Amino acid sequence: MMKTSPNHKNLLPFPTIVAASAGNIDAINAVLKHYEGYIAVLSIRRGYDQNGIPLRYVDEELRRRLEIKLIKKTLAFKVA
Repeated sequence: MMKTSPNHKNLLPFPTIVAASAGNIDAINAVLKHYEGYIAVLSIRRGYDQNGIPLRYVDEELRRRLEIKLIKKTLAFKVA
């Protein structure tokens, strides 16, 4: 049987979004924490070590750029 209603347990609470868009530091940190895993996955890069063995690592510069972009978009979000 197919579910007819969306699963809301993984959504950020609306008051947190409103507070983050107003510049509340704790709310912005909650938004960053919520998306932490997704940002880490997006930041994974493939490379090679000194012996030529393939490895995967989190590109910290890319991770930080994604976090900054999320903060900017959160602060620009307008609640109607």
